[in-house]
Amino acid sequence: MRWGLNTASRIVSIAVLGMVTGGLASLAAIGFVDLVLLLNEWLLISPRSRFMQQDAGLLLIATVCVPAAGGLIVGIAHRYIPERRPHGPPDVIGAVQGLDGRIPLRSGFLSALTSLVSLGAGASVGQYGPLTHLGATLGSLAARLSRHAERNATVWVGCGVAAAISTAFNAPIAGIVFAHEVILRHYSLRAFAPITVAATSGHVIANVVFERPPLFRVEAVTVGSAPEFLGFILIGIAGAFVAVLYMRAILFSGRIARRLPVADYLKPALAGAVLGLAAIGMPDILGIGKEALRFAVIEHAFAPGELAFLVIAKILATALCIGFGFAGGVFSPALLTGILFGALAGSGAELLLGDLRSDIAIYSICGMVAVASAVIGAPLTTILIVFELTRNYDLATAAMVSVVFSNLVSYRIFGRSLFDVQLRMRGFDLSAGRDRVILGRRLIERYVSQEFTTLAPDTPLGEAKSRLLAARRHEGYVLGAGGIYLGSVKLAEILASEEENGPASGVPVSRLAKRGEPLLTPKTSVWAAMERMEDFVGESIPVIEEGDDGRPCDGGRLLGVVFEAAIVNAYLDAMNDIRREEHAGA
Repeated sequence: MRWGLNTASRIVSIAVLGMVTGGLASLAAIGFVDLVLLLNEWLLISPRSRFMQQDAGLLLIATVCVPAAGGLIVGIAHRYIPERRPHGPPDVIGAVQGLDGRIPLRSGFLSALTSLVSLGAGASVGQYGPLTHLGATLGSLAARLSRHAERNATVWVGCGVAAAISTAFNAPIAGIVFAHEVILRHYSLRAFAPITVAATSGHVIANVVFERPPLFRVEAVTVGSAPEFLGFILIGIAGAFVAVLYMRAILFSGRIARRLPVADYLKPALAGAVLGLAAIGMPDILGIGKEALRFAVIEHAFAPGELAFLVIAKILATALCIGFGFAGGVFSPALLTGILFGALAGSGAELLLGDLRSDIAIYSICGMVAVASAVIGAPLTTILIVFELTRNYDLATAAMVSVVFSNLVSYRIFGRSLFDVQLRMRGFDLSAGRDRVILGRRLIERYVSQEFTTLAPDTPLGEAKSRLLAARRHEGYVLGAGGIYLGSVKLAEILASEEENGPASGVPVSRLAKRGEPLLTPKTSVWAAMERMEDFVGESIPVIEEGDDGRPCDGGRLLGVVFEAAIVNAYLDAMNDIRREEHAGA
């Protein structure tokens, strides 16, 4: 009976926390999106507000000044965020993959605020990245308030993310898969159950309570002929190169911004001014571009030349804004870039196939998912988004073909996603395996032992030998005044000296002491310690005070030792933690 009550309590807590987390994330996502739309209307960013504005002079001033002013506000606000930059999906992935799952509330809410300002002011950035991070922040908050915060932290982060994506796209299954595919990167019943509840809660709130419209509407379309699937493969391959161009442009823009001799808080304002000047002739590059996204699935809404021009312009505008410090995501601009590219490919197919070509919407959607899935590293999620938004099996099948080939190509020439490359640039390399990431974040200070034998520099060798034998140690540490580490001496070396030179009890131990490698500091990671111990032969490794350069300090105090067995146990602990999370039941 007790087991039954515990199980029932566990199920109820999963359902309640999943619904609460999903509800909060969903409401936050709805509020965020509505505020962006409202700001776009007020600040003359949306096509509707621009069309209705009769004062051409005011419209011109707003086009340039609003993005610049928004950039200045964002730049100043980022000075109060840790690392002085907006946080986004890469930070969520890093927290979850490191088994931490803690998203700082300050950086979470301030990043959401600066993203809101960026999007509201017309920056060419996306809304789904900020929504992902905001949902993760609320999920992390829910984990802290629950009774099992440490064990469930990463799960509740996934709940917040799934609910935010489910709400934003009206696609609950895609939200569930996105949380597992991009954030958690594993499937376990412990995670799947609450994430499903959260995503469903978000969908109900968005679709039933608030009746949110879908991202776009596509009429019933079918693939006209089997040979067209070859075209969808080519769209996938070409889309991979478009995605790589898009990602490399963002990284290149960031490198330029870092070298620019301008104060960091002024760089978003500079990018906003340049964006505004360009938008005088190309207003479609402002903001998220939902209108252009919806028009791209309509036959002949854009001329081929216009499509090509907009693809390049959107890539450059997004790279400028993100590289120079605007807060926002990369998924929405990737969706727009991809759908415009797909429409361009459809225009080319019309020249080749004429009336045999299928509806332009199929080509547009194939291009959209080919580019976007490669950028965020989520092939399954993008396929499901298409299926849930359109309920069209033929369209989802065509999109699936493009996504598969796009991800195959982009992975080979760039990497799994832009997020992973950004994390690698911060020293968080997921391509080397999750175990290495976790061991790289766990510090050796957790495994420092005080069980070692110390010797004064003037200790005679005979006495040193007696003390080591009495303590059953193979190694002693020679310390000067104040515990300064001078070196170590091995029992075997003392015995060898006696055998070679005869008993020399009066010879000081400092004669044999050696300050060799490896040496560690408390901030040395377990992974770094493992690498330094690769050729190590001995009983333990000394842990020395850290110098200004982060290395063991010359003349530093001995803080303790680390035994080889402790390093092995640290590795096994990390493996057990990973297995416990990835294969746990509910």
